[in-house]
Amino acid sequence: MPHIRLTSLLLLLIITVSPGTRAQGFLHVSGKQILNGKGQNVLLRGVGLGGWMLQEGYLLQVNGPGMQHTIKARIADLIGEDSTNAFYNAWLANHTRRIDIDSMKAWGFNSVRLPMHFNLYTLPVDKEPEPGKQTWLDKGFRITDSLLAWCKANQMYLILDLHAAPGGQGNDLNISDRDASKPSLWENEANRQKTIALWKKLAERYANDPFIGGYDILNEPNWGFEDLANDKNGLNEKGNQPLKQLMRDITKAIREADKNHLIIIEGNGWGNNYNGILPTWDNNMVLSFHKYWNFNTSESIKHILETRDKYNVPVWLGETGENSNVWFTEAVQLLEANNIGWAWWPLKKLGNNNPMQVHSNKDYEKVLAFWSNRGPRPTAAEAYNGMMQLANALKLENTTIKRDVLDALFRQPYSKTTIPFKANVIKTGAIVKAVDYDLGRNGVAYFDKDTADYHISNGARGGNQGRTYRNDGVDIAADPTTDSYFVNHTEAGEWLQYTLNVVKAGHYQLKLNCNPASEDAKLSFLVNKNGARKITVPKAAGWQSLEIKDIELKKGPNSLRLYIDAGDLTLGDMQFTEVK
Repeated sequence: MPHIRLTSLLLLLIITVSPGTRAQGFLHVSGKQILNGKGQNVLLRGVGLGGWMLQEGYLLQVNGPGMQHTIKARIADLIGEDSTNAFYNAWLANHTRRIDIDSMKAWGFNSVRLPMHFNLYTLPVDKEPEPGKQTWLDKGFRITDSLLAWCKANQMYLILDLHAAPGGQGNDLNISDRDASKPSLWENEANRQKTIALWKKLAERYANDPFIGGYDILNEPNWGFEDLANDKNGLNEKGNQPLKQLMRDITKAIREADKNHLIIIEGNGWGNNYNGILPTWDNNMVLSFHKYWNFNTSESIKHILETRDKYNVPVWLGETGENSNVWFTEAVQLLEANNIGWAWWPLKKLGNNNPMQVHSNKDYEKVLAFWSNRGPRPTAAEAYNGMMQLANALKLENTTIKRDVLDALFRQPYSKTTIPFKANVIKTGAIVKAVDYDLGRNGVAYFDKDTADYHISNGARGGNQGRTYRNDGVDIAADPTTDSYFVNHTEAGEWLQYTLNVVKAGHYQLKLNCNPASEDAKLSFLVNKNGARKITVPKAAGWQSLEIKDIELKKGPNSLRLYIDAGDLTLGDMQFTEVK
């Protein structure tokens, strides 16, 4: 998708918010519901700001160890400590700004989840000048204050999420930036006391602000308390007593300062194992679970629905995403039908399946190549330039806004209609790219047989094999030398639909550029639901221009469907010429 520039973005996406925002009161629990101060049910539709305070390697396309502290050390090895600090200061300044939150509100989000790294708020235990004391750092609190102000301006809830706790809360090291050579959260009392103290400090600061939606007190704990050797991530944990005790201690500390806000708890095993933890110990508590890469069926959330009913407590899907648009639409339909709010993950990254795509640069690619033993060590100047360009690429105006992802989250769950992906204005010489088919559900705007990544349920990682340009099931390949994109890996029975905005009614000739990968390739065209016209693709190898003559188009919107009747093809573009 082409870059959306700031001027266009401001015109298309940014809403006007009245200066005097009015809170709807603190979110609170009533049975299995989350209500606002007016007693209205609140369905949280949010997104997590993953990668801002806490980087994970995959968000930066880093191979090998993906903990932030190791990434930082590798950067420092290339450019030195001072330049590394300059990069991280730019990263924090650029990743999330007022324009990001304004845009999120315009797109349909009503909440933000902030994944916090403790080291922006307080020193690590082993760096404290006086053991047992807490040194508070201003940077994290200032960043949080600014984010909260932007959320207030848009009447959005901010949920604070401790993503990286002192010492690290699990054996999935990247998630919490854990240094396995040091005692974990569970192996060191000082780390636990610092975690409790941090939450009390946050509660004291934000106790009276109704735009704080809640406190997500410990993200994705994953630790085998009973059998660490064989169950390192706590998936089979039966008791979870150390986790429960810490969460109770944090709750007590919060409630000493703050009686108002939701406290959100997550189970072991990445947020889903609640064995031994329930019932809840606070009357304003919400359970969070996380869901990735499995089927979007009632069975897939049966465990959390049964838990909600058994303990009469609300549930919230605190993290989900990292999949195709088909999966996104299915998930939103499933969740909202069961009155479960959600927070997608993440807002932006170097990748295709999120609301914003951050773009790499040639010098940063040299850094990645060196780190993965695919290229020579870059010079310090190259590495510094690559890192600072990457920090600048975080700014919303330098990203690609993924309209297809947003459409899958907010429109498609409740609409079977299609809308144009591109204007596709048709007059003599007009070119429509095959990748610019309509926005809409699979089976409505297009049909593809392999649409999503369900590998937790069936072992298959489906969806767009090229993982580029769009995030539907349709396979798309990129040609980086020409910045071109093609539909490929087609199968019999698949099809693509295009809305054409025709300037002048008449008869047109169409030339389709394609490259058959099999000798039995056959196509059909259907215009405005009139009789389909079959096209046999010549068996010659290489790119070909197929002519389809005498296509009648009316003025204004027209619908064209391209069917794959047989064979594997690569589809480039369609050129229209009016026949006089």
